Amino acid sequence: MNVESITFSRRPARRFWGWGAADAVLDDGERATVKSMVEQLGGRYAALAPPAVAEFELRAPRVAPPASLAAMFSKTPLDRLNHAYGKSYADCARMWLRRLHNPPDWVAFPDDEPAVVDILDWAACSNVAVIPFGGGTSVCGGVEPTVGDGFAGVISLNMERLGRVLEIDPLSRAARIQAGAFGPEIESQLRPHGLTLRHFPQSFEFSTLGGWIATRASGHYATQYTHIDDFVEATRMVTPSGVLQTRRLPASGAGPAPDRLVLGSEGTLGVITEAWMRLQDKPRFRASASIRFADYFTAARCVRALAQSGLNPTNCRLLDPMETVFSGIGDGRCAVLVLGFESADHPLQAWMERSLELVLDHGGEYDAAAVARSMESEGSKEHRRGAAGAWRKAFIRMPYWRDPAVGLGLIMDTFESAITWDRFESFYQSVKLEVQTAIQRMTGQESIISCRITHAYPDGVAPYFTIAVLGSPSGDVASALAAWREIKLAANAAVVGQAGTVTHHHAVGRDHRSGHELEMPGLFRQMLAAAKAVVDPTGILNPGALYDARSRSIGKCGVLCEHSEK
Repeated sequence: MNVESITFSRRPARRFWGWGAADAVLDDGERATVKSMVEQLGGRYAALAPPAVAEFELRAPRVAPPASLAAMFSKTPLDRLNHAYGKSYADCARMWLRRLHNPPDWVAFPDDEPAVVDILDWAACSNVAVIPFGGGTSVCGGVEPTVGDGFAGVISLNMERLGRVLEIDPLSRAARIQAGAFGPEIESQLRPHGLTLRHFPQSFEFSTLGGWIATRASGHYATQYTHIDDFVEATRMVTPSGVLQTRRLPASGAGPAPDRLVLGSEGTLGVITEAWMRLQDKPRFRASASIRFADYFTAARCVRALAQSGLNPTNCRLLDPMETVFSGIGDGRCAVLVLGFESADHPLQAWMERSLELVLDHGGEYDAAAVARSMESEGSKEHRRGAAGAWRKAFIRMPYWRDPAVGLGLIMDTFESAITWDRFESFYQSVKLEVQTAIQRMTGQESIISCRITHAYPDGVAPYFTIAVLGSPSGDVASALAAWREIKLAANAAVVGQAGTVTHHHAVGRDHRSGHELEMPGLFRQMLAAAKAVVDPTGILNPGALYDARSRSIGKCGVLCEHSEK
């Protein structure tokens, strides 16, 4: 068997050096898009051979699992490479550079929850750091095994074998689902029951329920149901100090909610093994529209009117003029609003008609015939055609376009935030200016920066920025990576400095720490560190992600390791 394919994973092979499926290829149109983008930014397009497993020299594992657990542990080069980084620009660039300083010593594939307990017990006793790993789609350094020198070793804990829907409560419309289930696995197991979780992040195909919960991921819905938080009914989490199981309830006023601490914990407090999730009936009715606006801020005011109307559109994404070019649905002269509704219960003509009245109040233009076609029959596929369909395809495929561009020296990255409506216009202008200034200072090149509104709330909005620039005149990937690090810090500072959040849904990880430490009250960060000291006294869980532990104490087997405090 070829060394490139030796893995313990039971799922189709993934690219260790970039996004998605290992056998994915760009079609002729996509290659032309990448070529045009590279050349437009001053680079030179060439077909590059992607990194190969044999090009990496991995250090030998520094620790060995006990014989009782060894069958669940892998040290194959492909498994270790697949768990060495996430899928951020920096992760991809380091793979193109064949630069890997901190691979996991082992990758563990527990078969069930008792195996998770046993692995954490061994790790705590052996001073081995543990990085919980869902699908590995983190774009913020959330699964990187860079844990410092205070550990005997580090393992990546892959939860893919816990991938089943265990129980369905059709009366309450809820299901108990294992945390290692990937998006398609969840939907395929719910489909026979006519139910859906209906949570579709861009990473849907390659990310897991546990990962969504641990990072507070956002999904398909642009209003009302925006984050995975909205679907969590109860959680179960294994910690080095025991198992935390919360109670299934539709709502509760019984003090601080324990699920709120599990949500967004990023593998630092425990390993999520399963959750009860609120479900929905599968949508039968849809309505969609693609709307053009001559002025971007007028379009944003229309989005605000829609968000505050109580109509709750499923899709309400506003692309600024440059973003329409990135997505292939415009020429940069107009802003485009992709608007959509879904329902399992009723036709949507009234909702769409009222929305289009608001659109017309703000000077928007649309194809009335196309809107009518989207609603003309139950189960219509019209929402997958036209500008809305083109945007959806680009949204799913864009990470594949990025991979070869990074190897050619381009910096392609995104960052997102959330801001209240009263600050949005100044936020948009100031953040773009501050980041463009940082890009010019670090690269000396002209850049492209665009923005789309991904989620809209009655009190604010989530702007999502995309940047593209040649990292250095020579197209050198190492120089581009060094420039990116400073640009990333500048973007963190810009969004927090303009009163936004450092992340609306990409999590904190290691890359957003600088902004998170400015955004979060210091006392609250100390409270989190105190909670970690209780559930993870030896500090083995994802060290360096999200926050630093207050201290590391003597564990159940007498291990003592110092840990810095911030």
